Parts: sequence; C-alpha cells; structure tokens
Amino acid sequence: MPPVEHGPSRAVPRSGLRHPAWLMAGVAFVAIIGAAGFRSVPSVLLEPLHHEFGWSHGLIGTAVSVNLVLFGLFSPFAAALMDRFGIRRVLASALLLISAGSLATIWMTEPWHLVLLWGVVVGIGTGSMSMAFIAVLVSRWFVARKGLVTGILTAAGATGQLIFLPLVARLATDHGWRLPSVVVAACALAVVPVVLVLVRDHPEDAGVTAYGATPEEPGLPRTAPVGSSAGRALRSLREAARTRTFWLLAGGFAVCGASTNGLVGTHFVTAAHDHGMPPTTAAGLLALVGVFDVAGTIASGWLTDRVDPRLLLLGYYTLRGLSLMVLPSLLAPGVEPSLWVFIIFYGLDWVATVPPTVTLCRDRFGEAGAVVFGWVFAAHQLGAAVAASGAGWIRSSLGSYDLAWFAAGALCLGAAVMSIAIRPTTPRVKVPVSA
Repeated sequence: MPPVEHGPSRAVPRSGLRHPAWLMAGVAFVAIIGAAGFRSVPSVLLEPLHHEFGWSHGLIGTAVSVNLVLFGLFSPFAAALMDRFGIRRVLASALLLISAGSLATIWMTEPWHLVLLWGVVVGIGTGSMSMAFIAVLVSRWFVARKGLVTGILTAAGATGQLIFLPLVARLATDHGWRLPSVVVAACALAVVPVVLVLVRDHPEDAGVTAYGATPEEPGLPRTAPVGSSAGRALRSLREAARTRTFWLLAGGFAVCGASTNGLVGTHFVTAAHDHGMPPTTAAGLLALVGVFDVAGTIASGWLTDRVDPRLLLLGYYTLRGLSLMVLPSLLAPGVEPSLWVFIIFYGLDWVATVPPTVTLCRDRFGEAGAVVFGWVFAAHQLGAAVAASGAGWIRSSLGSYDLAWFAAGALCLGAAVMSIAIRPTTPRVKVPVSA
C-alpha cells in the first residue's frame, strides 16, 4: 500500500539562514554532542576498570563491542520509529536512556553489569541518535545543501569527542572513573529540554517547505505511518539486500567502523601507553583527531555536493589504510613530529566517509534511503565491534597491537576497491506528481 498523504500543505517557501531547517540542524548538532559524550568514555576508562576490577582488556573490549553492535543495529529501527512517532519523541527518549545508563554504571560490580549498562542500555540510546537520525533529519528538512549539512552534523560526534575526552581523562585521573560517568549523564540529560522545546518533526509543523525546495524538487512529503516501524525497517533491508550496491556500501562501511571507532577510538590510548606515553597525553591526541575531523567532515560534505561520491570514498579509504600501516612505527613515549602528521592527516579522514555514503544511499534508494543507510551504518558498527573485541584479544595474546594496525590498513584498501566498484548512477527520470 502506498503512503497516504495528509491534506493539502499550507507550508510556504522560505530560504536563507532564517529558515527553521537551520535551527533543527543546530539542535541536532547539540544533541549528537550529548550522545557522543558517553561514547568517548570507553577508550579512557579501559585502564581504570582493568585496575579496579581486574577485568581483562578483552572482556572490557567485548562490552564495548556490544555497545557498538547495538549502536548500529538499532539505527534503522530508530529511523523507522522517527517516521512513525516523530523525531522529537525518539530523540528525547534516547537522551534519557543514555543518561540513565551512564549514571547507573557507577554502581556496577560485575562484568554483566558492564555489558548491560555500557553495552545494551547506552548502545540502544546512542543507536537512536546515530547516523540514520542525521539522514532522516536532512532528508526531511533540506533539499539544497544536503551534503554540507550531513557533514556538519556528522562532525558533531567528533566535537563531542573533542569536548569530553580531555575532561574524562582528567577527571578519571584525579577522581576515579565514576565521576566522569556522572558528568556525561548530566550533560545528556541537559539536552532533553532543548529537544522538547525546539525540535519539530517536519517542515509543515513550522509552516514552511524544506530548505531549498522548488516545484521540481519539493522535498519529502509528510506521510501517514503504514504498518509497524520494525516491519518497515525489515522490508527496506530485504529490498536493498537484493542489490549489489547495498553490499558494496555495507562492506566498505564495515571497514570504516573497524578502522575508526572499533580500533583507534577504543584502543589508541592503551596502545600509546604501551609505548610509554601517558594516558592523558594520548587522550589529548585522540581529541585532536576530533578537532581535525570537524574540518575534514564538513569539507567532505561540501565536496559531496560537487564530486562523484565514489571517487571520494576511493581516496578516503586508500589514504586511511596507508596511514594505519605506518602508525606502529610512530608511537613512542613522546609526541614526535611524525605522529603529529598522522594525527592531523587521520583526523581529516576520520568520518569523512559519511557524507558520500549517505548521498549514495539517498540517490540509489530514494525515499527509503534513510532507513537503508541505517542498515549500512549497522554494518559500520558490526565492523567496529569486531575490531574493538579482536584488537583487545590481539593485545592480550601477543602483547602488542601491531597486527591489528596492519590488518585494519589492509581492509581499508579493500574498502577502496569496493567503493569504486559501485556502478555510476544514471540521470533520474522526472515523474509527474499526477502519476
């Protein structure tokens, strides 16, 4: 059954920076920063948890893996829930879940507490505010500047990392690991009123059309929900999985997750400490990755509006793979100039892959693009989960992370090949509304 549209729209066109779409993007940026706070904690608290409870790096890495898996797997369902219940309700509920899960960790005493709270509760909460959320908001509120806005919102995660990593590292060093969990919970909770007051689910709710809408490109219409949210998410997966493009995008994005959140985001601080670097210094370097990621991701969004996204992904994955292969030779007790070069270069490339991947999903899968991207992002997090757990066990078994760095670099080169193997798009055929 096709979607049932509501009555005639009374929305009026509006353009410029005063358009409500930019307010929605600003609130989303703040909300994503709040969600990023807790996800910045694991890499800093690996050692404190290991020393207090005696839990191995592999065990803690497994709990992080559960978080990363649910962060990805819940993403397409969250996109479908936003279609049914609205962005505002889902976003506020997610922030409350993150805050509750973060706060409850201060009372954990058993490994399963870590998996339940750090893995399951916060994983579902952050999964509701993942990249699929960005795809939903951009698809509804923007017709023009989609790539740029996607880049800006994606950079919000890196901005959250930038804000929280040095703070968490200092608090954990001076006051133990529990205080950072309380601080992160409070920050996520503080964003909830902002969301409830300012967020609107669709441009029609603000009495306008989408930013940049024209008669030829009017933007996504408001539609009545048909069937269950879970059913829509699964149907989108079934249809997309029949295409070669979906598997190439999902495979490349799985490598993206493995080589960023899973490996570097989770294990860089510990790996640098293995070479004699103080944890606070290593955390500061990881935060700098976030600084340069903001610039790199926004630039990637700008380029995505102008350059073939497949070529961008080819370049991003190739350069990332080569940089990871040289990282083991750069780590030392001090920060040498060559390591600064890696931090700057790797930071610019951290999640620059997101805008072109979102664009390819939207171009290839139309109105279902946001939900399909949710499944592609689920592959991203599955790759991150495998890397987070696998690198931990490599460290426990071999005493170093060298094999993990080389393996991730090789996988990135494979992702570059998969990206360019995606067939070029053909010009869209304009279908009259009456059809």
